[in-house]
Amino acid sequence: MFYFLNKVLLLAIYGVALGSYAAPLPLSADVIHGVRIVAAVLLAAHLLEVVFCFRKVALHKGPLLDSVLLTLLFGFLHWKPMADAVRRAR
Repeated sequence: MFYFLNKVLLLAIYGVALGSYAAPLPLSADVIHGVRIVAAVLLAAHLLEVVFCFRKVALHKGPLLDSVLLTLLFGFLHWKPMADAVRRAR
């Protein structure tokens, strides 16, 4: 449940950030600016995760590109459950 709720929160942040470019939102300019900064920082941090945790990102059973894109969106919320499952299986 922890992972699901946090993924929804991340999607909401990204959605508000992208939506603010497409249409005027009923939020102050400061709030919109803050959400855009948070979204950019999250994407940058997740990009670093792809680089430094690539072995864990590659544990995804599907295509590697899917796993990289999901890690860019969700960070450790994507690869951590897979890494934990592999560690438990040993």
